[in-house]
Amino acid sequence: MLSCLLLWIRPIWALVLLFTVASATAQIRIGQTAGFTGTAAAGVKEAANGARLYIDAVNAKGGVHGQQIELLSLDDKFDPALAAENARILVEEKNVSALFLTRGTPHTQGIIPVLKKNAVALIAPSTGAMVLHQPIQRYVFNVRTTYQREAEKSVGQLQTMGISRIGILAADDSFGADALAGAQKGFAGAKLEPKFIVRFDRVKPDFAAIAARVAKSDVQSVLFLGTTATTADGIKAIRAAGSAAQIVTLSNNASGGFIKSLGDHARGVIVTQTLPNERSINYAFVKEAQELSQQKGAAALTPAMLEGFVGAKVLVEGLRRAGKDATRERVLAALEGMRNFDIGGLEIGYAANDHTGLDFVDLSIINQNGRFAR
Repeated sequence: MLSCLLLWIRPIWALVLLFTVASATAQIRIGQTAGFTGTAAAGVKEAANGARLYIDAVNAKGGVHGQQIELLSLDDKFDPALAAENARILVEEKNVSALFLTRGTPHTQGIIPVLKKNAVALIAPSTGAMVLHQPIQRYVFNVRTTYQREAEKSVGQLQTMGISRIGILAADDSFGADALAGAQKGFAGAKLEPKFIVRFDRVKPDFAAIAARVAKSDVQSVLFLGTTATTADGIKAIRAAGSAAQIVTLSNNASGGFIKSLGDHARGVIVTQTLPNERSINYAFVKEAQELSQQKGAAALTPAMLEGFVGAKVLVEGLRRAGKDATRERVLAALEGMRNFDIGGLEIGYAANDHTGLDFVDLSIINQNGRFAR
């Protein structure tokens, strides 16, 4: 009888032990919704891999205040409606302490009501939408600069290269409109006028007709404002139509996946960048990312991976400053009080009237080896 009783008791003690171990390794839950499938998948996956490089390294050293960081990533298929629903699930059902590394302008805009309702911070959205910078969004903490700044600098740089006949192709959505506003600032500053401005359907663009128009024009360069898949398709169509115009696009396409999708048409495409070159080891954070990537046997760093890596550094610093009990309120307060945080060669900080983060823009060109060169 006693032996039978012990057989029942032992599993109960085992359950208690498992619960104790789980409690001792409590986790800080961070939520992410992004298009792991869909037209932005290449950049999304690379950025997430870059973020995990740093988060895994932090966890391997004991985490933050003895707690492991758990990144819960949901695929929104690059659909704004699904992004908003995923954010609701992560915040209201999964009880995450913060949201992190979303992707897309309309997608992130759709998440803002969830942030406000639940007083939860969003860190490092992978978008340069001006609407996330001005007017100030209390719950959004940007790390990268704006698309408008990138587009503006692109036009100015083309002018210094002796290129004055420039056309614009822009997605007919909030991203395209935002980047277009920056390009128009660039044209005004250069005292130029675009040869044409064509808005295309972001879901079903008619690139055959657009490419024919580009080929018939006398433009020297085309500023292409679209997602990775649509931009790659558009460039292929332009080349097939016989145009040799210089193509310039923004940092949302700064991924190895974008280069791969272009195939033989990659060489010579200019892509803006919002961080230093991923091979510039004079920046400590770049060297750190390189070393961690090599230790994991991962692929070579890309700009998208570096963006995710830097975003993770800001996230982790916010969690550290929030203390052992990283509630949403404490994370928000920690971020709002962050000043002059050195990520390893660049400083980032926030204030009540400034959630912009870094102000860094550079241009790169895809070389014959399929790498971003500067």
